[in-house]
Amino acid sequence: MHEVSIALGLLEFAAEYCEREGYKGIEAITVKIGKASGVMPEAFHFAFEAVKIGTIAEKACLTINEVPVSGFCSNCNKSFTVEETYVLSCPMCGKSSFRVETGRELNICEMEVF
Repeated sequence: MHEVSIALGLLEFAAEYCEREGYKGIEAITVKIGKASGVMPEAFHFAFEAVKIGTIAEKACLTINEVPVSGFCSNCNKSFTVEETYVLSCPMCGKSSFRVETGRELNICEMEVF
């Protein structure tokens, strides 16, 4: 489960930020996770709850905002958003000449510190 290593990396980044900026703890963290990022939100939340014990984020609440996959097709010149994790062809025209624009994110959006 790679979500554990990602949660550890998130906490390491957050702790370094707090230390550098003079904060003593973290109350909440909000992240965006794309549906095509390869990270399972439930597993990530579980991993975060496990690895935060004994850190400055021990009492922190994690909020996960899931981002759907969206893209733009250069064949039909249309934007699209899908609920699927993977897109193999444009859902409008069926061609494979598209670019994925969202859905691969794994970003910290907000952090409440004290």
